[in-house]
Amino acid sequence: MNILIKSATLPDGTRADLAIADGVFVESAGSGATVIDADGLQALPGLVDLHTHLREPGFEQSETVLTGSRAAAAGGFTAVFAMANTSPVQDTAGVVEQVWSLGEQHGYVTVRPIGAVTIGLAGERLSEIGAMARSRAAVRVFSDDGKCVHDALLMRRALEYVSTFDGVVAQHAQEPRLTEGAQMNEGPLASELGLAGWPAVAEESIIARDVLLADAVGARLHVCHVSTAGSVEIVRWAKARGIQVTAEVTPHHLLLTEQLASGYDARFKVNPPLRRDEDVAALRAALADGTIDIVATDHAPHPVESKEAAWAEASFGMVGLESALSVVQSAMVDTGLLGWSDVARVLSSAPAAIGRLAGYDTPFAVGAPAHLTLVDPSARSVFSVDHLHGRSVNSPYLGRELPGRVVTTIHRGVPTVLDGVLRDPQEVSRG
Repeated sequence: MNILIKSATLPDGTRADLAIADGVFVESAGSGATVIDADGLQALPGLVDLHTHLREPGFEQSETVLTGSRAAAAGGFTAVFAMANTSPVQDTAGVVEQVWSLGEQHGYVTVRPIGAVTIGLAGERLSEIGAMARSRAAVRVFSDDGKCVHDALLMRRALEYVSTFDGVVAQHAQEPRLTEGAQMNEGPLASELGLAGWPAVAEESIIARDVLLADAVGARLHVCHVSTAGSVEIVRWAKARGIQVTAEVTPHHLLLTEQLASGYDARFKVNPPLRRDEDVAALRAALADGTIDIVATDHAPHPVESKEAAWAEASFGMVGLESALSVVQSAMVDTGLLGWSDVARVLSSAPAAIGRLAGYDTPFAVGAPAHLTLVDPSARSVFSVDHLHGRSVNSPYLGRELPGRVVTTIHRGVPTVLDGVLRDPQEVSRG
């Protein structure tokens, strides 16, 4: 379909009309184009999430590729990277191709599977890394997220392997011996609440080890969900040495703190845990100065019974696709730490580059794939279950007022969200 977007504000602050035809940006949409009035709206390249849990296959009671893709589109995303902790685990070419194919079938977003580093996430033997890289899914990101690749020799071998085809290992930095039974950030509040503490050094020690391993073998390392000020300093040191390391921060670690555990509401139980005010400030500063490269949601859906439980028995994780852009606006844009051009970088071009996803390096250019998000930054609303389009409702933002509203999402030239309403891309294409 042909689309003409009129008077959109681009990330650099200029205003322009944008024309789309046959799935790409063009100079002119021609007659009969669908016109979208974008006056007062901020145009962003389609958002890319490098860290999403879609749960399918195996945990469809929490999420599926379809429902997770719908949630992503509602949040302004046009591509997501699906983590490997499914059942069966995404550790073979067959499983990653299944997930990739489901994403292509539904069409809401581009779904790029992440391959497991080790067989069954067991941390004992390397998975079929080469076969997954050569598959139709063309896997370039490998992670045991949810578990740490804690064996140093195995981690070194994985880094060596992926370096042969420009892949990257995305590490869940958590030393397991230091976090046995851990429930929340280690400190006075954890002692007061009677919850086992989760020390910052459990994260920082793994990051320190892995940047040295990446340097030794000349490989790319990506650090998932950085959560402490100490981790920031290690990443900053590694980058100053020229080590090929990138890092992500989640929206919830930019906004929420350990104080929310005081009510024992398991919506705020997450891995890694919510940290101190000082950590939040350090993470915001690191994202602003480029030490942390991207924002990634770590969208982790769970059924109601897994979260409406006593804190110690409840599952770790939060959903985050629909709220991510609003949280980044609240924590980073409205505070003056980032401009919209920076948002386009940390939520689109940089995650696409890390995952080696084509089509996001020249947004809005004639001939580039038409991935686009229009957001109303002046809107404010109380976040509720009505904002959620996935299968689970374990959001930490329910009842909280958040800024911004995704008005339109366009994936491959097809609107998946139009005037704030989610639409089936297959029906739009047929119509």
